[in-house]
Amino acid sequence: MTSIDQQPFLSIKDLKVHFSTEDGIVKAVDGLSFDLAKGKTLGIVGESGSGKSVTNLTILGLHDRARTSIEGEILLDGKDLLTASEKELERLRGNKMSMIFQDALASLSPYHTIGTQIGEVYRKHTGASKSQARARAIEMLRRVGIPQPESRVDSYPHEFSGGMRQRAMIAMALVCDPELLIADEPTTALDVTVQAQIMDLLKDLQQEFGTAIVFITHDLGVIADIADDVLVMYGGRCVERGAKRQVLSAPEHPYTLGLLGSMPSLHGSVDVPLTPIPGSPPSLLNPPTGCRFHPRCPFTEKVADGLCSRERPPLTVVDGRGSACHLTPEQKRELFHDVAGSRHN
Repeated sequence: MTSIDQQPFLSIKDLKVHFSTEDGIVKAVDGLSFDLAKGKTLGIVGESGSGKSVTNLTILGLHDRARTSIEGEILLDGKDLLTASEKELERLRGNKMSMIFQDALASLSPYHTIGTQIGEVYRKHTGASKSQARARAIEMLRRVGIPQPESRVDSYPHEFSGGMRQRAMIAMALVCDPELLIADEPTTALDVTVQAQIMDLLKDLQQEFGTAIVFITHDLGVIADIADDVLVMYGGRCVERGAKRQVLSAPEHPYTLGLLGSMPSLHGSVDVPLTPIPGSPPSLLNPPTGCRFHPRCPFTEKVADGLCSRERPPLTVVDGRGSACHLTPEQKRELFHDVAGSRHN
């Protein structure tokens, strides 16, 4: 998913994240691999419970080490984060890598002003004085488009609108100019106008700083706007990945096709009905054997000998494009038609 002249800044190899619970082992992430170069945006899409957020919390080291079993490799600029100490991770968090959380109101402290919270991050990683941190907080609030930052820096989170709180979260995440930014559904609770403003802001800041961005969402419309590459997760696994235009116009996995069929399009006929994916996401305590999508897949009967329910399909990747499906390329062309292409070109 990266070109030859762009070495991956973030590289994840065969990541497995399993949680120990009273009911058993939850296989939240089960063999995930991807690369991301600086200045590029990877969109990770999938239903709730697919492993998107767990993956990115693991990158940041924000997991319960006592209850979590992790295998694989997470390399950030050549540094293996899974072998790093908590002290090393604390130094990296907020400085070299940072995260924008989904619910800004829950993530910001109600007891401290916006400026204090942004400045605290800056002071921790740079050793700046209080006055320097305040000046930096004002600068960042101005940069993310908050009006009258000199006065709003002393406001509390509840005095900001939802869109302004999210901008403040972005300012906090970017205050130390991180090289990796993880955005966990940062626009979900916002109206479409504010959502578009936040997306434009992230793209502008990426151009300015050359940041690598991992953007987590369940909305393919958002992915179409911001991502360079797309990784589709289902049941803790990657089922499809590739360049945005390839994945959205010519999906190679039935789950991706189902996601595209369940969302409205501005380009197709208004008479084309939306087709929801039947069934529910799999339990990660007791996931289905074989392909985890097979209980919901409309094409399993096209694969001989019950292979979908017996054998996990490998993720075959060629030039960054691949899918994990037992259907042959010829079957996909015949069965998928150009449904996604006619709706989302």
